[in-house]
Amino acid sequence: MDEEYAKFIRRMNPPRVVVDHNASGDATVIQVDSVNKHGILLEVVQVFTDLNLVITKAYISSDGGWFMDVFHVVDRDGKKIRDMEVIENIKRRIEKSASFAPSLRGSVGVMPSEEHTSIELNGTDRPGLLSEVCAILTNLHCNIVNGEIWTHNARAAAVLHVTDDSIGCAVKDAERLTKIKEMLFNILKGDDDLKTAKTTLSPPGVTSRERRLHQIMFADRDYQRFENSSVGQADDQSLRPHVTIMDCDERDYTIITMRSKDRPKLLFDIVCTLTDMQYVVFHGMVKTGRKEAYQEFYIRHVDGLPIGSEAERERIVQCLEAAIQRRASEGLELELCIGDRVGLLSDITRIFRENSLCIKRAEITTKGEKAKDTFYVTDVTGDPVDPKIIDSIRKQIGQTALRVKQNWNFSPKPPEKTKAGLLFGYFFSSRTFQNFKLIRSYS
Repeated sequence: MDEEYAKFIRRMNPPRVVVDHNASGDATVIQVDSVNKHGILLEVVQVFTDLNLVITKAYISSDGGWFMDVFHVVDRDGKKIRDMEVIENIKRRIEKSASFAPSLRGSVGVMPSEEHTSIELNGTDRPGLLSEVCAILTNLHCNIVNGEIWTHNARAAAVLHVTDDSIGCAVKDAERLTKIKEMLFNILKGDDDLKTAKTTLSPPGVTSRERRLHQIMFADRDYQRFENSSVGQADDQSLRPHVTIMDCDERDYTIITMRSKDRPKLLFDIVCTLTDMQYVVFHGMVKTGRKEAYQEFYIRHVDGLPIGSEAERERIVQCLEAAIQRRASEGLELELCIGDRVGLLSDITRIFRENSLCIKRAEITTKGEKAKDTFYVTDVTGDPVDPKIIDSIRKQIGQTALRVKQNWNFSPKPPEKTKAGLLFGYFFSSRTFQNFKLIRSYS
C-alpha cells in the first residue's frame, strides 16, 4: 500500500526541470524539483555523468518529501550547454528517472542489451594483466567492443562488453560461456589470489558500468588495502583526499566534508558510494575552483539515524577516499583512435606490456568502425614513462593513431583548513553550529 501511494503521489506531482543560461556567467544552471525518493540524487547526477557533462557547483536539499537541487553544469570544454538536443535529453531522462519508483534495493541506470555479453572481473593487479585478459578473449573468438578497467590499492576490476566475433552479437552458447569464465578466472587468480579473484558473466539488464565498478571494488574491500600498495603514487599520503566527519547533534545529521583534486565525475563517485552504503544525503553543497573540489554533505543512514560509532566513521572515510581515488587519473594519458578490428586491443596491450608499461586505468569505446580507447599508464614501478619509450610505441602503432594527451602526475598542496559548516551555514541557525562536535579528522 505504501509503494502504491508513493506511485500515486509521483503521478500527481511530476518532476520539473528548469534550465537557465542567464543565472550564471560561466555555467548552465539546471534546477530539479521532484517528489523525494531514495536514490534520486544519484539518478540525477548519473544523467549528467552519462552525457559527459561537468558539475562545477551544486546545492542539494531533500529534507522531507521534496527534492530540490540546483546544478551548475558545463561541457567537457568548460562551456555552457547550448546544444538543444542535449538539454532536451537531460530533461527527458531526469523526468523519466524521477517518475519511476523502484524498491530501496533497485539499481540505477539499468540498460538491457542483447547486443553484447557483459563480463565482470576482479583480482590482484599486476603488470600485463589486461594484456593477458585481452589475449584470452581474442583466442576464444570474442571481440571487446566497450569496457572500463580500474586499479586501486593493488586490486583490479573491469567491466567488459564483448561480442562473438563471427556474428557481432552477444555470446549465447552456454558451454562457450563457461569456458570463457574458467579461463579468465585462471588468469585472474595468479599464484596467490584463489579466494579473491572473481569472474562473472552478467545477464542482459545490468547496473551502469561505472556504478558496477564501484560496487565490485567496494565488495572486494579495496578501501582497506592502503598498506598493500607498494609502488608509485599510492604511497604518497599527500595525494589522499582530506575527509572530515562531524556531528550535528541538534538536527541529528552527520556532516561529511571532502577536499580533493577536482576532476570530471567526482560527484557521481561520491554519491554512488554513499548510496550503495545505504546513506541518504539530505543537504549538501559542491564547489570547485583552481583544480580543487570542496564537498559538504549532511547525511543519515536509511534507517534515519546519523553515524553512531567510531568504527562506522572510519569505514565511511576509507570508502569515500577509495571512491575518489579509484578514478583519479594517474600517469600518462594516451588516446588511441584507429579502425576497429578483432584482436586490436590484444595487440595494443601486448605492445604496452612488451615495453614495460603498466595500465592503471582504461576506457574502451567502439563507435561504428572506429575504436577510441584511452589508457593511463606508468612504468612497472609506478613512475613516469620514459618519453623515448612512448616515441617507440607510437612508431609501432602509428603516430596519428596514438596520441599523448596529458601527464596527470601531480603534487598538490596540502588541503587548507576550513571551518566546518561555514560554506553551508544558511541551512541552519548560528545556534546550531555551536552544537557541532568535531569527531575526527582523517588526512
